[in-house]
Amino acid sequence: MFVQLHWIDILIILVYMIGCFVIGLYTTKYIDNAGDFFLAGKSLPFWAVGFSIVVSDIGATDFIGVAGNTYVNGVSAANFDWLGSMPAMVFAAFVFVPYFWRSGVFTIPEFLGRRYNAAVQLLNASIWITVMLISLIMMLWTTADDLVRTMLGFDPYYTVWIMAVVTGIYTFSGGLSAVVMTDAVQLVVMYVSGLSLLALSLWEVGGWSSMRAAIESMGGQFSTHFTILLPNTHSEFPWSGIVFGLGVVLAIAYMSGNQAIVHRTLGARTEWDAKAGMLLGGFLKSFIPVMVALPGLCALVYLPHAIQNDPNAVPAEMYQMVDTESGPVPVLNERDRVVPTMMRLMLPPGLQGLMLAGLLAALMSSISGTLSSASTIFVTDIYNRGRQLLGFKALNEKSALHWGRGFTAFLIIASSLLAPQFDRVDGLYNFIQTVLSLFQGPTLAILLLGILWPRANRWGALTGLLLGVLFCFAMWCVPNLFPAEDPFLYIAMYSFLFALVVTVVVSLLTPPEPEEKIRGLVWSSVVQDPAAQAALNARIEA
Repeated sequence: MFVQLHWIDILIILVYMIGCFVIGLYTTKYIDNAGDFFLAGKSLPFWAVGFSIVVSDIGATDFIGVAGNTYVNGVSAANFDWLGSMPAMVFAAFVFVPYFWRSGVFTIPEFLGRRYNAAVQLLNASIWITVMLISLIMMLWTTADDLVRTMLGFDPYYTVWIMAVVTGIYTFSGGLSAVVMTDAVQLVVMYVSGLSLLALSLWEVGGWSSMRAAIESMGGQFSTHFTILLPNTHSEFPWSGIVFGLGVVLAIAYMSGNQAIVHRTLGARTEWDAKAGMLLGGFLKSFIPVMVALPGLCALVYLPHAIQNDPNAVPAEMYQMVDTESGPVPVLNERDRVVPTMMRLMLPPGLQGLMLAGLLAALMSSISGTLSSASTIFVTDIYNRGRQLLGFKALNEKSALHWGRGFTAFLIIASSLLAPQFDRVDGLYNFIQTVLSLFQGPTLAILLLGILWPRANRWGALTGLLLGVLFCFAMWCVPNLFPAEDPFLYIAMYSFLFALVVTVVVSLLTPPEPEEKIRGLVWSSVVQDPAAQAALNARIEA
């Protein structure tokens, strides 16, 4: 099983896995009800919120996918963190988080249900359950196939089940508390291992200057590898899509409307901790592009030397020779195998185990966070809300806890069974972003209008969300509509604008929401009216 690893690497990985398992199970004693399971009893300090947001957002898919994109497209891929995270997290901290936290909700769909109606809540919840299941599947299969099989030659089918079960057990037992406590450990492991890979990668290629000179000498398709914003004709990352589609729409939608991210702030002990945690997460994320993307650049220089020195270092079927101005260069066929190949060839004993533990840490955090968020959405917004609409009593705290754990177990089994179906997906990061782009633009539109514009109503939100999603699928069906090969950046941007216009128009044509219904849920009555907040708190407590 571990034939390619030194015993010290195996020991590091086992100690890490067992440590996370024990920490997760330890939190079980603090779980007495649904509030403890879903929101950690609203006891999380700001540093735990910030740590957890970062490590849950940066999974093995990012280490592998962003490095792979950098390998193919250059430093422009780092914009997914520079433009796609930090500014959006600051925006989320001051515009969205205060309303979510003050409203006392468990989920973002629940907030939409209070602001609009049950139909908007159920539709948004169903969308996010679907997206989260796909994300779980992709995270599991990427790690099992692209990482573990490349490093160890281990059957990915078994790896999927091992990772799902280990992570699922402590999430099942301790809920959000277990997720956040293990996230703190996983952040340290991830940063130490990631920075170690970066440092050694730069050392092996002779530093930044030597690496840049070597890549620039290749010319041709590598001539723009050090251009931050690529021309608008670029097939994957045109600058207009990056700036507007990513920076303005997808980034804000992800950091403000994604339950897996916002979930931690909802469990914060105070509003200050919720906002400070999001800001701390933005600061910590500023190091991620360097740590994740640069090894992909280093691989363009390192791998040819490794193959030249040892023709068997990389199997012949994994690369092809590409003609450049400096001569033929071996380039990997699958971008998602760049980091695993670098780890296997470059890292000495001890560092291999540490790096593999770091990637597993990133994966486990993302999986546990997604499991916790998805189970919270299912119980709060689908099952419990559905019961109430059908005339049944709402779940009590104990029943909600049992259903949350049950759905967590279901997700573990379902994602593990479905993971092998994604065997043929290349360009993992782009695939996930494509899935997200189908829903995040319309979701952001109704969230933004719901908080900032009191006139937005249930009919506008429902129509905007539904037609916005359909508009996304329609754009995908039109061939060559956008210049990009994977046009998710443009689709997110135009679907946001479309849903925004539809929501405004329909809201103006239909009766407004009663003032007493939206008090405490919109900008004017939360920030500027303390009495409205007091009324909201009384309504929540009742």
